[in-house]
Amino acid sequence: MTQSPTPQPGHLYGIGVGPGDPELLTVKALRHLQAAPVVAYPVSDGGKSLSRSIVADYLRPEQIEVPLWYPFKLEQSSQPYYDEAAEALADHLRAGRDVVVLCEGDPFFFGTFMYLYTRLSDRFPTEVVPGVSCVMAHASVLGTPLTYRNDAFMVLSAILPAADLAERLAVADAAVILKLGRHFPKVYGVLQQLGLADRAHYIERATMPNQRIVPIHEVDPSTVPYFALISIPSKWHP
Repeated sequence: MTQSPTPQPGHLYGIGVGPGDPELLTVKALRHLQAAPVVAYPVSDGGKSLSRSIVADYLRPEQIEVPLWYPFKLEQSSQPYYDEAAEALADHLRAGRDVVVLCEGDPFFFGTFMYLYTRLSDRFPTEVVPGVSCVMAHASVLGTPLTYRNDAFMVLSAILPAADLAERLAVADAAVILKLGRHFPKVYGVLQQLGLADRAHYIERATMPNQRIVPIHEVDPSTVPYFALISIPSKWHP
């Protein structure tokens, strides 16, 4: 009896879906998204997915959707969940089905896809499609050029201790601080300490329908979401 040939493995695509505006999806990302039979994306505790909501109008009814749940809690390691997610996607790839994994912003810039990439890229053909990050999007929305000439630019996580933030901001010509949430009071205190608060800009959910721009001195710390950032643009002006 002739055995059926083993199918060629599917391709894995990590695509950046941008900061929130569906029109900021690249042409290449859209092409892979609509061609793939399997679409995977991270979901929150409530089962919602920001990355899926960005591309919802581009999905086809016949596509297989694979929600990937990660805890995203400092006190709980996400690594076992990435292991589980990688194996779920490997099943589709081994069966010859291409898989697109959605990632907010850019896959290799604080993106969840990085952890799947390290687990799967040596086993299956893999391509990463870059996306528009929130760092670039917020500058366009605010109309504040980030850097000029030879500026030293930093991207920092608000999760860092106050002393580390202060040390890095003290030598940066321009900076963006991500992942604010409950860390806003600490970050704001550092900015005041360094005399940077008056130069800083605050924005929530840049390019999304519920985008908010608030003067930093008027921000209510109890309402600051994870998808908020503070920008300290260059002092240099042409």
